[in-house]
This record gives sequence, structure tokens and C-alpha cells, in this order.
Amino acid sequence: MSKIHVYCMPGLGASPKIFEHIYLPEDQFEIHLLEWKIPISLEESIQDYANRMCLDITHENPVLVGVSFGGMIVQEMSKKIKVSRVIIISSVKTHDELPNRLKLAKVTKAYKLFPTWLVENFEEYSKYFLGDYLKKRRELYKMYLSVRNRRYMEWAIYNVLHWKQEEPIPNLTHIHGNEDHVFPVKHIENFVLVEKGTHVMILMKAKTISQIICNTLT
Repeated sequence: MSKIHVYCMPGLGASPKIFEHIYLPEDQFEIHLLEWKIPISLEESIQDYANRMCLDITHENPVLVGVSFGGMIVQEMSKKIKVSRVIIISSVKTHDELPNRLKLAKVTKAYKLFPTWLVENFEEYSKYFLGDYLKKRRELYKMYLSVRNRRYMEWAIYNVLHWKQEEPIPNLTHIHGNEDHVFPVKHIENFVLVEKGTHVMILMKAKTISQIICNTLT
């Protein structure tokens, strides 16, 4: 029996390592990890970017899995190539599912005030983080935040806020936690609930998410 090929796209700026605890039976599935590319320019459309990401897909009719902004990207990719299913985690299906504060940031252009330079110089500034909680967060960011390019960050933030998806795409499964504070569950419709799942539940709830993916695809 041929295996199901599952391509996984991490969240904004994140490394594919976020999928290291996702397990699917190896006799049925083969997991392929996708990595972020640096945008050609700040003007590169999300559609053109998705086209470039599709060049890394080497199997026919794959499953695409995306986390957070990666979930938006795999939805765009599914418009370019034939896929068997799209699974998004801690993400949104349409621009209407974005929380009001992000919609406000788009209208007011407040997102332009985000200090993208901080990402480029993360190692330098992270040593000033105080308190055990922030120190733990710092270690997580150091481990899983792999894209520290300023052009990428500005491009990604702009495209999260300006995504124009109006209707959910077909063959989509949405996995979402009820403690996600980036994309609050009150704005999300038609999803598979993960109890106590936060926006980074791909790390903390990997066993539960793995089971949901397996059940969805078999």
C-alpha cells in the first residue's frame, strides 16, 4: 500500500522543528518538513509566494498541514496544486476569523510600528529578559524561531493582516485550542477542539494533534 505524503508548514518565523513530536504511523504516512523562504521583496504577493513553496512538493495529491500563518500559506498552496486534504492548526480559514485587534491594526497601520529589528537581534536583546517565565519563553524562541530576517517578518505580518480569503476552501480540517490568545476561539467556526490548547499547542499537545490528524486521514 502506498504511503500518504504529509507536508508540514511551520508558523510565522518558526522552524520545522515544531513538528518534532508529531507522530503518524510510519507504515501509512511519510512526513515532509517545509521551511520558510525569504520573500523576493516586500511586494511579493502571498499567491506568488505559495507558488514558490509548491516547488518543494514532490509527490502527487499530498496532504498539506500548516500551523498559524503557515496554515494560511498551505491554503494558498492548495489553490495551485491538487491536494487530498488541507489541515490547519492554530490558524484561521478566512479573514473574518481574525480577532478585532488584528483587524484594527490593519486599518490603523499600527503593525508598521512592530520592532522587526528586534527579531534580527534576538540573541543580543533576549539576555535582558527577566523572570523565570520570560526566560523559559526565551529558550523556546531560541529553539524554534529560525527565521530572523527583517524583510521576511515585515512581509509576513503584512500578509497575515491583509489576507483576503473570504470563504473556507474545500477539504479542510481545522484544529484549534480553546486557550489560543492569538486567534481566540470565539471567532473560529467549524473546528476540531483541543481542550486547553494554546497557540503553541503543536509543542504541548502533539500527541492529541497527531491522533486527530491520523483519524482525519484514515
